[in-house]
Amino acid sequence: MEHGATGSLLRDGFILLGAGLGFVLLFRRLGLGATLGYLVAGAVVGPQVLGLVGDAESKLGVAELGITLLLFVVGLELNPTRLWKLKEDIFGLGLLQVVICGAAITAIIVVFVQFSIPAAFALGLPLALSSTAQVLPMLQSSGRLRTPFGERAFSILLFQDLSIIPLITIIAAMSRNPADVGGPPGWLLILYTVGAVAGLIAAGRFLLRPLFRWIGNMGEREMFVFAALFTVIASAALMESLGLSTALGAFVAGVMLADSPYRHELEADVDPFRSILLGLFFLTIGMMLNLSAIAERPFFVLAMALALIATKTLVIFGIGMLFKMTWRSALALGLLLSQGGEFGFVLFAQATNAYLIAPDAASLFGAIITLSMATTPFLMSATRRFREEPIVAEEREGPKADGANALIVGYGRFGQTVGQMLLAQDIPVTLIDTDIEMIDIAGEFGAKVYYGDGTRLDLLRQAGAAEAELILFCIDGDQMTPEIVEGVHEAFPNAAIYVRAYDRRSLIKLKAGPATLVVREVLESAVKMARLAMEGLGIDRADIDRAEDMYRARDKERLRIQIEAGDIRAARSMVAAEQPWGNDK
Repeated sequence: MEHGATGSLLRDGFILLGAGLGFVLLFRRLGLGATLGYLVAGAVVGPQVLGLVGDAESKLGVAELGITLLLFVVGLELNPTRLWKLKEDIFGLGLLQVVICGAAITAIIVVFVQFSIPAAFALGLPLALSSTAQVLPMLQSSGRLRTPFGERAFSILLFQDLSIIPLITIIAAMSRNPADVGGPPGWLLILYTVGAVAGLIAAGRFLLRPLFRWIGNMGEREMFVFAALFTVIASAALMESLGLSTALGAFVAGVMLADSPYRHELEADVDPFRSILLGLFFLTIGMMLNLSAIAERPFFVLAMALALIATKTLVIFGIGMLFKMTWRSALALGLLLSQGGEFGFVLFAQATNAYLIAPDAASLFGAIITLSMATTPFLMSATRRFREEPIVAEEREGPKADGANALIVGYGRFGQTVGQMLLAQDIPVTLIDTDIEMIDIAGEFGAKVYYGDGTRLDLLRQAGAAEAELILFCIDGDQMTPEIVEGVHEAFPNAAIYVRAYDRRSLIKLKAGPATLVVREVLESAVKMARLAMEGLGIDRADIDRAEDMYRARDKERLRIQIEAGDIRAARSMVAAEQPWGNDK
């Protein structure tokens, strides 16, 4: 029996992972995102289509760990500094979006579908949430995540993720399940929640941080991963034992460690597990969709999906205008966040368990979320032309050809150093940026910075790129892509192209293209600090020079191998094999 059970598990795993891999690759190729690929893959191999895999409920128990880990990663993102910077957008835009969209969609369900008010709330509030798993990759691939528009979209998504906890509590409070009725009253659950959160915060300060510091000093990477998973699961288990949300426990655990020095390493350690289990979660949701119920009411699913998209677009557009966004940006924000999200499936499952909605209703509204997610890439593509902001805004002067030898795109802290050093040698320079505030500040110091998107070929041509000898992209973040550099090189073959790379991954991507030089933005300052640190320790200057030469030679060779392989993981053995600089033996 054990052998048969193991064989069945391996067979199901083979089919699920294979289907997930195939459909996700296909859907990503079509620009529809991974989440939709997982849902469709689960539906295809599930009991209602091919019937290759069954027993979705048992797999869902494991797969829900993906949601738990996702909330942990969301908590890790809540670094106090970043939270304070985005506080107005998170608790202004985000709060209004969830409340108004939730109320509007609930009203539509009550009036047109004629569900009870508790059932309408259990469906309408989850539909107010958008898909973080779909929207964030779209912002990253378009290079807009670190822009003001991207930060506002991220703020709304972050508040939506935070609102999962109160939404789960609301559904639990409305529960009709006799098992839940026999549980503690709502006021006692609130006390449990406050006490558990306070206990987790205390545990994080007095137990977890010393634990991670100890493990970090040991240098045992696998123990760090083990401790990270232990933290998440222990926090979730504590909440479950109190009858509270496991997601809340994982989220609080993430917040506890958000401002610790181990945040990035924890996120890197947990993320692979989160991705795999979240994919399995969506596969099992796809398997559980009642396709026959959907097939019986296809027009209802289509009409409700259209109503959902239209309602959220209009509400978010109105809120964006209230927050003094341009109408183009507000419309783009509304369309980008118009779909339902992955947490809707979680909340529908909670509502089904609470006897607020029937399983068929959960399947119907799950299909509505799925259909709305499928429309987002097409909506964004179809409306791109009239959503694009004009090249020149606020009557700012666009660039013009004035015979400059060099064009500098991006005049932030990096571009300013480059530009000032070139100007010190009397090299004519044209400066281009899109940050209005920065342009005004630069003007106060006598620098003429033109407004415009310097990655656009027409604007570069207007700025005189055809006659320039150098085009230097000093843009912050990971916005430069090989396609942009290739296009600039083809349009202006006589200009040498220099690019500021955000990190090593960016450098590997860009190095394979036609750029004359790609520079990692923090490499030289890091080398400088290392030299000063060694000088402070009294190390001989010759040994310091030898350490730098050794590092640069080894780093150059690693980069060569990584660029040829197109993989940052290549040449890992060279890192492990590095010897201390002073070892002459």
